[in-house]
Amino acid sequence: MEVIIKGRHIEVTDALRRYAEDKVSRLTKYLEKITKVEIELIVDKNPSVPNPQTAEVTLHTKGPLIRGKASTDNMYASIDGVVDKIQRQIKKYKGKLYGSHKQASGLAELALQHSGETISETGEIGPKVVKTKRVSLKPMTTEEAALQMELLGHDFFVFTNSETDELNVVYRRRDKNYGLIEPIFGKG
Repeated sequence: MEVIIKGRHIEVTDALRRYAEDKVSRLTKYLEKITKVEIELIVDKNPSVPNPQTAEVTLHTKGPLIRGKASTDNMYASIDGVVDKIQRQIKKYKGKLYGSHKQASGLAELALQHSGETISETGEIGPKVVKTKRVSLKPMTTEEAALQMELLGHDFFVFTNSETDELNVVYRRRDKNYGLIEPIFGKG
């Protein structure tokens, strides 16, 4: 297992390096598939920040990417906190993977197989599909689709483009303008 330790606004001493490596190496008893660990130790120089010492750990595994972050007023305590968070995430991940109440959902299985999947700090593997909608795709222009999207109060709208006869998506951009997604087949 490769361990990379970086410091931002802090000199990573040998004692701090050994402590972080020792704590992170204990995670292998919960998850054997860890290939690389990135540890970033950050000190925020802003005096108004109540917990200025942060430890961020990213585990690269053969399965999901697991990330955690903890901030306290002591770097050693931050390392302990982030390792505890990651332990909980690993246990929750393994529980969902091997649990007796595992659902045979194709989406859940697909999410677990993707190596770039991230487990959030709450330990959730990813969002779930909670609603399915069936819509008829009436041919319309891009402008009509944008108007329909606004009328529905949505951030995007799927439609059949009357000019190209293809499935398109119009969406609202952060700058309050609209974007259009058009498929390109066979040029993958």
